[in-house]
Amino acid sequence: MYEPVKNLYVGKDHVGDVPLSKKILAGLTTGALGIMVANPTDLVKVRLQAEGKLAAGVPRRYTGSLNAYSTIVRQEGVRALWTGLGPNVARNAIINAAELASYDQVKQTILKIPGFTDNVVTHILSGLGAGFFAVCIGSPVDVVKSRMMGDPSYKGTIDCFVKTLKADGPMAFYKGFIPNFGRLGSWNVIMFLTLEQAKKYVRELESSKK
Repeated sequence: MYEPVKNLYVGKDHVGDVPLSKKILAGLTTGALGIMVANPTDLVKVRLQAEGKLAAGVPRRYTGSLNAYSTIVRQEGVRALWTGLGPNVARNAIINAAELASYDQVKQTILKIPGFTDNVVTHILSGLGAGFFAVCIGSPVDVVKSRMMGDPSYKGTIDCFVKTLKADGPMAFYKGFIPNFGRLGSWNVIMFLTLEQAKKYVRELESSKK
């Protein structure tokens, strides 16, 4: 959705580089829309991850992902699948904007350096840059989202943020920065490499038809 939404914001008559503000806005929009659909999946993932951290002998609430969906709906209602939607929308919109806008911007900057072309090396460097910015910007929201989904006792996003800050200090929002960058950095490299190759294939396919 990112490319068509970005084009919608700049207008069909736009010429030249897309402004960074429009890239960020397109990333925020598509990230928010995407997680509204995917929130139940994310909730189940967080709940199952929390189950895996329980001590041996402690009874588990769920036997698997499908059982988690049915148990949550039966015990808490369908709306419970969208628990933590607010912070999750904030988190996903921010990270999506950080990834997509920074990838576009880093790639645009690299291509202005003599010797660099629109190839795999440029895509890898741009993907790593996108992952780094996504972790820097999105980690605090990610921590709040995960805590709210794993512990329903929080009254809301601000309550969770304040309690986490008071209890664990500001660095709590950047716990696991290195493994998180390893995850998001590699994810962005693979995702954007795949995307660029798919776009190249489509362009070649369209050219061959003309």
